[in-house]
Amino acid sequence: MRLILVRHGETELNRQGRVQGQSREGLNPRGWLQAQAAARALEGVALDAVFTSPLPRALETARTIAQPHGLEVVVLDGLMEADVGEMDGLTGAEMRQRFPEFMANWGRDAGATPMPGGESLARVQSRAWEAVEGIRQAHQGDTVAAVSHNFTIHTLLSRALGMPLPSFRSFRMDLGAFAVLRLPREGPALLEAFNERCHLRSLPSDS
Repeated sequence: MRLILVRHGETELNRQGRVQGQSREGLNPRGWLQAQAAARALEGVALDAVFTSPLPRALETARTIAQPHGLEVVVLDGLMEADVGEMDGLTGAEMRQRFPEFMANWGRDAGATPMPGGESLARVQSRAWEAVEGIRQAHQGDTVAAVSHNFTIHTLLSRALGMPLPSFRSFRMDLGAFAVLRLPREGPALLEAFNERCHLRSLPSDS
């Protein structure tokens, strides 16, 4: 299976540099442009299915990508972003001020440290990988797209490539960008593309 992992387009919380977990924020105008650019980039790819997180920003991006292919999106809760609990909507400075102990523990072992009132990245990785395994079983030999989120995509890439979970810090996936994974029935995964964002270069610069 060829899996195209797409990060959703921008929201106002993204623009403001605030943490965004499972909040119901939809795309802002720039986010819609990013979703449309991703759709154009993937229009020539023979997609067999499009999956998405149920959160509005992902669902809106997925529907934009699926439309040229005449596909209905399939919602999978496992692709949802991490539940960041009490940190939802905070800036980095606010998180350090309000949750210094958590931030220190996060720096030592981000994978196993639950977010205040939320979940750990180990839990995110487990449920997201379960969703991907379900897709792989149903779509061997197919090319599918899955629209998800920052933490979720990074934990999936770590798992697929056999890297320790804390290595998620090595990845950076821009809003509206995508990665391409080859997931055979057996054997190691192959990362064919990462943070592919050529389609975003023609967008107006963010003011």
